[in-house]
Amino acid sequence: MITRSIRVYGRVQGVFYRKFTLEKAVSYGLKGTVTNLPDGSVEIIATGTPEDLDALAIDCRTGPPRAIVSNLEITGLPLQSFDSFKIRR
Repeated sequence: MITRSIRVYGRVQGVFYRKFTLEKAVSYGLKGTVTNLPDGSVEIIATGTPEDLDALAIDCRTGPPRAIVSNLEITGLPLQSFDSFKIRR
């Protein structure tokens, strides 16, 4: 298990991006959080297998239908433990 930060830029707020991420993360068995940030980006912190995190990153490059993703930044983090995957408000 590893933890990664995925920062998503573009039109990713107000388009159900967090809900989309939650559904995808749960389907891969990932644990963590997804949060809208003040600069208009979305931050995902997720723990799981490298393969499942790679799959989530692929989904995040597209996002839900109304999203327009301009950039994705993926960073490795120290291992973090979460009970589930949650939307942070």
